[in-house]
Order: sequence, then structure tokens, then C-alpha cells
Amino acid sequence: MIPVGVLTVSDRAFRGIYADQGGPGIEAALARILATRWRPVRRLVPDERPQIEAALMDLADREACPLIVTTGGTGPAPRDVTPEATEAVCDRLLPGFGELMRAVSLRAVPTAILSRQLAGTRGRSLIVNLPGKPSAIAECLDAVFPAIPYCIDLIGGPRLETDPSACVAFRPRGA
Repeated sequence: MIPVGVLTVSDRAFRGIYADQGGPGIEAALARILATRWRPVRRLVPDERPQIEAALMDLADREACPLIVTTGGTGPAPRDVTPEATEAVCDRLLPGFGELMRAVSLRAVPTAILSRQLAGTRGRSLIVNLPGKPSAIAECLDAVFPAIPYCIDLIGGPRLETDPSACVAFRPRGA
């Protein structure tokens, strides 16, 4: 089974003030989208940049997750530092992911323009930042997932297949 990193960034969920809803939201969306057998590798950290960076590096380098999806910490509040942590650990940024997620979210709420989601690669891992709200998680993941399997192909990761009734992955002919 392919390991997929699921990182929730939340002070309150980390302290047990409320249950993590973002991580399970990611897992539910992936269960619907992916046809390839996969298993979640879960992490829950507070809004602390060193801990976010350490979790991302662990998921990419030690756990060898070809896909790491984060939730939370992408807004403009002072403690929202997930994009900075992601940028710090990535070899390359892929700005199109954030652009598309914001465009899709703007159809639902005008405050989507405040989101700072991004994506990038670290070695053979693709890291994608999603918002913290479960409904926005599915909306954003549905928007960008058609490009994710081919991106993982290009960085040398395993082949991910999607359930075509949920998501049609795009790959050029012969890929």
C-alpha cells in the first residue's frame, strides 16, 4: 500500500480542545478519489513552524510518502505558518495548485482570497496545503487532484490511479 501523508496543523486539535476534523476530511476525500491501495500516515501538530517543518520532512524523507496533504494554518492570522513551513522544506514550488484552489473557493466565499495555500515538491514527494474547513478540503482536493498523479510520476513516485467516477487523472498519451 502506498503511504500518503495527512498532516493536520491546529493548536486546538493538538491540545485536545476539539477533535481533528481536517485529517479525517482529507482521508475521506482520498478514499473517494483514489483507486490505488493506500494507507494514511497521520500527523497532528500545533501551529508552530519548526514542528510543521519536522513533520513534513519526516513524512517525505523517512516515511517516503509520495503525496503529503496538509490542512490548516493557511490563513492570514499571525499563527498561520503552514505555507512558510512548506516553502522552507520544498525543493520547488508549484504555484498553480494554490491559484486553482483559490479560484475554486472564491466561487463559494469571498474570503477565499485570504487563503495562502500552496504546493511544492521535496525529493519524490508532492506536498499540497489545503484549508482547514472540511467542506473546503474536498472542494480544493477535487479541483487539483486531476494533476496530482502525473506530477508524482514526473518526480519519480509510484503510479497513482483514480476512480474515474470521482476524478479523472490527466496524463499525456504514453505516460
